[in-house]
Amino acid sequence: MIVGQEKPYKNKNAINNGVRISGRGFCIKVFYIKPIKYKGSIKKGEKLGTLLPLQKVYPGIQSHIHIENCDLSDPTVYL
Repeated sequence: MIVGQEKPYKNKNAINNGVRISGRGFCIKVFYIKPIKYKGSIKKGEKLGTLLPLQKVYPGIQSHIHIENCDLSDPTVYL
């Protein structure tokens, strides 16, 4: 379930966007995307959003997403 918008930065830059997703015993934040929606259900394999151009803020960097557990533990087991 998408439960709301998350922003990795306090300022208003071009890549300051993402979502919080929670489900059966987990909660994650996904940054550097323009989500299709900020609230509601989502199914496995469904498009979550569009990757944002990190180069607008960090020239030379490759665009990517950032996945973070809400409790800041290692998210690797869920990937």
